[in-house]
Amino acid sequence: MDKKLSNIQERKVREAHARREHIIEVVKRLIKQGGARAVSIRKVAEAAGFSTTVVYALFRDKATLIAQAMDKDLLDLVGAMRSASEAQTDPWDRVRSMGRAYIQYGFAHPDEYALIFMELRPHAEVDAAMVEHGNAEQDPYAYALQQFAALAEAGQVQAEEAALHAMTQIFWQSLHGLVSLRIVMDEGDPWTPYMALDAHTEDLLSVVTEGIRLRFAPSTKIGVRSAIATQAHQDSRSD
Repeated sequence: MDKKLSNIQERKVREAHARREHIIEVVKRLIKQGGARAVSIRKVAEAAGFSTTVVYALFRDKATLIAQAMDKDLLDLVGAMRSASEAQTDPWDRVRSMGRAYIQYGFAHPDEYALIFMELRPHAEVDAAMVEHGNAEQDPYAYALQQFAALAEAGQVQAEEAALHAMTQIFWQSLHGLVSLRIVMDEGDPWTPYMALDAHTEDLLSVVTEGIRLRFAPSTKIGVRSAIATQAHQDSRSD
C-alpha cells in the first residue's frame, strides 16, 4: 500500500514538473510575441491549455511566472562566465574572461538575453525565482561581484562594499551596452559603423578594466600617486 502511494506521489510530482515546464515555455513565447505586457495569468492558462487554478497552483503571480521563465537562462549565463574565468589564474584575466563570456552568451542567445536584461517587467521577490539570490554559483551578478572581491583580496582595488558594487555595476553596464546596442543595431543598420566584434570587445574590456583599476585603486596606491604628482608639480615650478 505504501509503495502504491509512493508511486502515485511520484507521478503527481512528475506531472506538476511537466506542467510547470510547459507553462514556462508558453510564457517565453508570449514575451517574444508581445513583451511582458502580453503576459497575464489568464492568457498563459489559455495558451497552455490549463485552467487559471492550475497556473496559480504552480506560480503565485505574473511576476513569479516571468522570473522563473528566466531561471535556466541565468544559470546558463553564470555557467559560461564561471567556465571562462576559472580557466585563468590572474584575477584581472579572470575578470576579462568573464566579460568575454558574458558578451559571447548575449550574441549566441539574443532572445534569452533580451528577456533577461532588455524586457521591462514586474519585479518579483527574490524568493520567487528558483535561482538563489546572492549565490555566486547561480546568480550572475553575485559571481561578478565575487571576482571584484578577489581583486580586492589581491590588493588590486578597494575593498569597501560600496566600491565593490560600483565596480561590478560599471563593468556589467559596459558589457550590457555593447551587447544590447549590437543586438538592436545590427550589421545592416546604416546609422553607425559596424566594428569588428572581437576587436571591439577587447578594446572595451581593456578600457573598462584599466579605468576601474585606476579609479578604485587602494588608498595606499592613491597616496603614492598623489605624492608623485605633487612632487612633479613642485619640481616643474622650481624649474
